[in-house]
Amino acid sequence: MNQKEIATALKQAERGITGYLQEAQENGLIDPHQFHHTLSGTLINIELWLKEEKLDIFSPHLRQTIISHIRRRKWKELVNVFHQELRFGTAGIRGLMAFDRKAIRKLKTRGLEADILKGPHTFNEIVLLKTTAGVARFGRDKGFSKVVIGYDSRVRGIDFARLIAELFLACDYTVFFFDAPCPYPEITFAIPHESIRADLGVLISASHNDYRYNGYKLSGPDGSQLDPHERDLMYREYISRVQIKDIPKPCPFSEAGIDKLFFLGGHKPVRGFDYADRENKLIDFHTVYIHQLKKFLFTEIKELKYPRHIKPLSLAYCPYHGAGYRLFPRVLEEAGFTNIVLISGRKRKWSLDKLNGLFPAFNSTSGHEQQPDPGDPAAAAIALQAFKEDYPNDRGKMDILIGTDPDADRCALTVRVPSRQKHIYGAKDYYLLPADDMWTLIIWFRLYQEMQKRGNIADAEKKFLTISHTTTDSLTYLARKHHLGVVKAWVGFAAMAAAARDIWGKKMNDLKDLSGGRNARYNDLCHPYVCECLDMDNGQRSINIGIMEQSNGFSILGGPPPDRRSLGSGGHVRDKDGLLAGLLLAEVAAWAKTQGLTPVELLDRYIYLDPDIGMFTTFYEPDPLKGEYPGIEGDRVKRQILQKVLMLAEECSKGTVTLAGFKVTAAAVYRTGKYDHLYPPTESFKFPDEGVRLFLDDGRIQHLTVRPSGTSSSLRFHIQLHTRPETGNLLEIKEKIRLRGKLLMDELRERLGAPRNR
Repeated sequence: MNQKEIATALKQAERGITGYLQEAQENGLIDPHQFHHTLSGTLINIELWLKEEKLDIFSPHLRQTIISHIRRRKWKELVNVFHQELRFGTAGIRGLMAFDRKAIRKLKTRGLEADILKGPHTFNEIVLLKTTAGVARFGRDKGFSKVVIGYDSRVRGIDFARLIAELFLACDYTVFFFDAPCPYPEITFAIPHESIRADLGVLISASHNDYRYNGYKLSGPDGSQLDPHERDLMYREYISRVQIKDIPKPCPFSEAGIDKLFFLGGHKPVRGFDYADRENKLIDFHTVYIHQLKKFLFTEIKELKYPRHIKPLSLAYCPYHGAGYRLFPRVLEEAGFTNIVLISGRKRKWSLDKLNGLFPAFNSTSGHEQQPDPGDPAAAAIALQAFKEDYPNDRGKMDILIGTDPDADRCALTVRVPSRQKHIYGAKDYYLLPADDMWTLIIWFRLYQEMQKRGNIADAEKKFLTISHTTTDSLTYLARKHHLGVVKAWVGFAAMAAAARDIWGKKMNDLKDLSGGRNARYNDLCHPYVCECLDMDNGQRSINIGIMEQSNGFSILGGPPPDRRSLGSGGHVRDKDGLLAGLLLAEVAAWAKTQGLTPVELLDRYIYLDPDIGMFTTFYEPDPLKGEYPGIEGDRVKRQILQKVLMLAEECSKGTVTLAGFKVTAAAVYRTGKYDHLYPPTESFKFPDEGVRLFLDDGRIQHLTVRPSGTSSSLRFHIQLHTRPETGNLLEIKEKIRLRGKLLMDELRERLGAPRNR
């Protein structure tokens, strides 16, 4: 393609995109600032990509595809693809590979060279190579030399993963490459493992996003996500400075040095996988990882004694088309569980237990793409219906259903509802247990078992929990009842792992509240990753017995590690692990059944009716309910809602605000500044990255929180309510508090102009 064609296309693009954005501004879809920012970014990026000589090397058809879209006046598509770069967030990058199923199918059938529109704001081979080139240079400057690379079931995940592996090889790294889709926690476990001792880890995955998305999840030498300051340095000084012309030529596997390329997987090669004649470099890492998981069981599953009239736990598992499809059933079997069924949905011509990056079980007919998120009630209902269709004779006999997302770092639990409580849960046989209740059950069970076996909790004076500030305070009360410490971090495992690291390093004493308190104001900056410390005894706590977030993430970090590149002593990975969580939930459910109880009844008896804890009920909804607000106008919608939240917070100071019968007594704005590079502060708007909280009583127990995403056009609504029921009124209180929570969420949405049907 000659320079004259490119120049002509650029002039046409300038006229067309300017007109398109002017019309968007006139219709109120974007404001003047967005108009100028979007126009400038789009035109600059299109010119950079069209004029880049090396573009054809990495993506042979892309230049012609861009020109074709300009000639066909596809201004909306061009703006969405070129107006800015994908945002480098907490765990790396994540974004749309394309905007519709037709383009994704083309990518699946034709590979990375498919002639679909790609640019800096979509996930594609160019963006991936630029990011990897920056990461590799950052690592080399720090003396890094080894990387673990994997992928989940997403479309062309293995091709993306192999491409970046070849680039790392070209940058003189030793590469450990998984030979099949793998869980993200297996990568975070492999990085610091003594047999590997890598410096970095990358998983090609967009976690639980819908089929259009993919991502680049980055982990450091200890397996945790990078600390915010290190992540920002990497992006600012390395990744953002890489141009397409700077990308080294990737090194094919067949040309890698003899000791530069190893494969991770099972005990034998995977049929059809290209090992480049290096099958002798295959390491059986699945067995190592499973052995690690089984260490955390408190009971011998095979030795559990069920009463004569009770059958052993009946357990179903749904991998949601994802990477847990083979490994987790093996984990359960080796742990001693026998009555396991794998959910398929084969009668609908799709198989939930088979790898498929199009996620066919979640095809949407409503115009909104369904996410394969096991913690989403709509997705859990798909798995439950598939079970009923697969096993029509076993309906009502299943005790629990465990689900994991495509990269198996999140876990969800669907439980059987006791017959006398069905009216509370919509007359349904099964109920998706909120993550808050799942984690409370696990921690209660582990403390209970330890007290039963020892008579006390070993080293109680050293132990603590780590939760995010949106995770239930049921865990806070449970911990304090047993004289354990609690650290509340901001949302995300990176923040929680950083807090644990500081505790191990004795850098954190008993600072009661780092968030600015219930009256934190708009201009305050909070601690970068810690919200609040409770009973941490001036830094004397050192053993983490659980790290938990509301969004279905769980791990156990243990005590201080022997060095900065190792797991905690007696601990597990420093990021979430859905397989560990699923195994421990199965253990709790199996033990409960030996006592004649369901998980719901276990919560009732030992948590809700405990006067030292009471019943914490939490509610969560994303906004919008599916995906994000689309296109360039999406960010404007998010900002508008945030402005309304901030105005509501200001009204609260007058003491006149009520919501669904609750008096709002105070408000707090939580802002760490971690997204100020994306949302530069102005006099009228400072991005409240950790949310705005409205307190609903004179204490700090009941509250609602609106928290924006920093890397997508969406928000999160959280509510926590608390009461202390007694045996005689438990079911009545349960029903009433669930109704009040729903009314509160509905009124909040109405006040913010964010209805569910938007």
